[in-house]
Amino acid sequence: MNSATPFFAQPPLPENILKEALSLAHQAFEADEIPVGAVVFNSKTFEIIAMAHNKTIALCDPLAHAEILAIREACKIIGEPNLTGYSIFSTLEPCVMCAGACAWSKLDAVYFGASDPKSGGIDVGACVFTHKQTHHKPKIYRGYCAEECGSLMTQFFKNKRKKK
Repeated sequence: MNSATPFFAQPPLPENILKEALSLAHQAFEADEIPVGAVVFNSKTFEIIAMAHNKTIALCDPLAHAEILAIREACKIIGEPNLTGYSIFSTLEPCVMCAGACAWSKLDAVYFGASDPKSGGIDVGACVFTHKQTHHKPKIYRGYCAEECGSLMTQFFKNKRKKK
């Protein structure tokens, strides 16, 4: 863990947000996509407004990460690119691209499940929110259902290695 990463004490998240994101990650797993689910919700009421799972293969789009798709849908629903007043939960630590999208969309907070030691953009690698060039820095919370989220990723890649 990068000691400069601005993590906050973990507040509770409603069970339905966690369950939806995990269900989406399982849907991605079944579709042979990297199993990540993301949910955008109102920061005060916790009402879910958008959700998605990875679809990079289905859409033949390397940018079709769960977080990007959920952010795009949320922006369409509220009719603007500024998501102040909203937060996101992702089953996996967002990559640098997705962390950047969280900053550019001005989300209040980013919650995530499992850390991603290979491609994470918040806790490892680029550590997007530690840079002074990052104009908007959402609050960061980690470790929600981390064991379940992490084991889904481990099983997915274990299955991939078996197929080779």
